[in-house]
Amino acid sequence: MTCRHCVTLFGPAGRFTFRNLTKDMCTGRLQNIKEFHRATTVRTYDMRKVELTPLEQRKLTFDTHALVKELEASGFEKRQAEIIVTALVTLTTANMDIVYRDMVTAAHQEIALQQIMAHLDSIRKDMVILEKSEFANLRSENAKMKTELEQLKNRLMEESQKIRADAKLDINLERSRVTDMFTEQEKKLMEVNTEFHKKNADIDRGTMETTKKIDIEVASLKTLLESLKLDTIRYLAASVFSCLAIALGFYRLWK
Repeated sequence: MTCRHCVTLFGPAGRFTFRNLTKDMCTGRLQNIKEFHRATTVRTYDMRKVELTPLEQRKLTFDTHALVKELEASGFEKRQAEIIVTALVTLTTANMDIVYRDMVTAAHQEIALQQIMAHLDSIRKDMVILEKSEFANLRSENAKMKTELEQLKNRLMEESQKIRADAKLDINLERSRVTDMFTEQEKKLMEVNTEFHKKNADIDRGTMETTKKIDIEVASLKTLLESLKLDTIRYLAASVFSCLAIALGFYRLWK
């Protein structure tokens, strides 16, 4: 990770050059040396921040007084040399803070892992408790539903038996009613049949009597016709003979 201020102070090859530092001082770039990006820490679970590396071990220390003396020997004033050394210390400290902020140690990782495992254990316990409570609730609900189903089953059985008994009673009543109706209709039919046969016999008897009467009347009429025929023939014969006698009498008179 390279900062643009580091490139300016140390040069492209990474070596410290007083020319670049003097140029930065002249152009006013040292005003922005302390402006560094500070990353925000991300909180995970309930993990507490543990500082394992001491502050004195994080700093890249060197003899600032000796560096000031060397700068003064190189032609810088004491004030300029102190400003340069202060800028170097600030820049180095900021770079080391950035490096240590992105790094993690094995001990820190172990502590974070233990905290995560403890949090997972608490979550597991909560889940077990929740599961037990939910299972108890489900068991009670299941028992309640089973009781309600039994009650509903008994009620349905009672209703079905009642409906079956009512249907059987209605069927028996309808059967007896139909049987009585059929018996009554059969009785009426027998009475009508008897009446019909009786009337038919009366009609046959009347027809026979009428036929006999007609035959008797026809016979009497035939006898009467025969007698009338004989009387007519007799009268005709007498009339003929009378006419002949009269004719003979007139014939004799004319002669």
